[in-house]
Amino acid sequence: MKADINILGIETSCDETAAAVVRNGAEVLSNVISSQIELHQKYGGVVPEIASRAHIEKIYPIVEQAIEQSRLNKSDIDAVAVANQPGLTVALIVGLTAAKTLALVLEKPLIAINHIHAHLQSAMMDTKDLQLPAVALVVSGGHTSLYDCENILELKLLGSTIDDAAGEAFDKVASILNLPYPGGPSIEKAAKDGKADAISFPRTMLAKDSLDFSFSGLKTAVLYHCCGKDMKGGNRVGKMSPKEIADIAASFQAAVVDVLVKKTRMACDKVGAKTILLGGGVAANTVLRNELEKMAQRTGRKLLVAPKKYCTDNAVMIASLAYYKYKANLFADMSLEAKAGCDD
Repeated sequence: MKADINILGIETSCDETAAAVVRNGAEVLSNVISSQIELHQKYGGVVPEIASRAHIEKIYPIVEQAIEQSRLNKSDIDAVAVANQPGLTVALIVGLTAAKTLALVLEKPLIAINHIHAHLQSAMMDTKDLQLPAVALVVSGGHTSLYDCENILELKLLGSTIDDAAGEAFDKVASILNLPYPGGPSIEKAAKDGKADAISFPRTMLAKDSLDFSFSGLKTAVLYHCCGKDMKGGNRVGKMSPKEIADIAASFQAAVVDVLVKKTRMACDKVGAKTILLGGGVAANTVLRNELEKMAQRTGRKLLVAPKKYCTDNAVMIASLAYYKYKANLFADMSLEAKAGCDD
């Protein structure tokens, strides 16, 4: 194998069109992202058809920009990697089609990447001494999952959400509180002026030993708090003071973080984890990062968290994980398909 392996990564699983070139799994030569937040803001969430059209418009200019910024020739690219699952099928197809085309034209191998696993790679990229086994927590708009990480390429699902993902709950509660989309940053900002124990929102733990998550009940509790259990009085948020809204945001955020930390601790104890990995969009939340760090220190474990710039969807994580699949000769063929679900 040649000394340096340069991989072009492509990511279009939801509402970011991204491409990056990464050398040897860790050296980022380029990182280009086109966000669609403004397109979806007025809808309070991602509209698949709008996302797909935006990806079609942006994908090739973004890829060209990523290669240009890397200062490599196209012939220097050793493989093309793409997220083919999970995500919005109509969005994934755009990136997958582009990746297949480039792989054919450049006569380079194609590498299929699980978008969720790639989020965890963001937390491991700069680590030289990864202590295994590890428990990996992915928290995003569409996913809240715990994994037993035996090595970089082998992840075993321990638990996942049975209804709303944590990020989805943040978006929905932000909508209830008339806060801007995306909900995660809006809730965190509002919560800074509130008291985390102002309102006793529920912590749904499910069965005694369950490592699954459920945030639907918490979201409903916030709705009832704002609108009344009979829902006849309408949303009172417009009549609330900024302090009341801040208290709701802080109390909701505390409830989510409490469950995430407790479940992660349970998973660590179950598998004897030495390390905790945290990735995904909600991993940018400062309270979650701080509380997981406290738990890790109390229990003698090391916490590795994705840098905030790599918490949201990006192609650096795609290309980085693909390096290890390249070394293992794990290539895909042109029959590769986009999958909305996840092969955990």
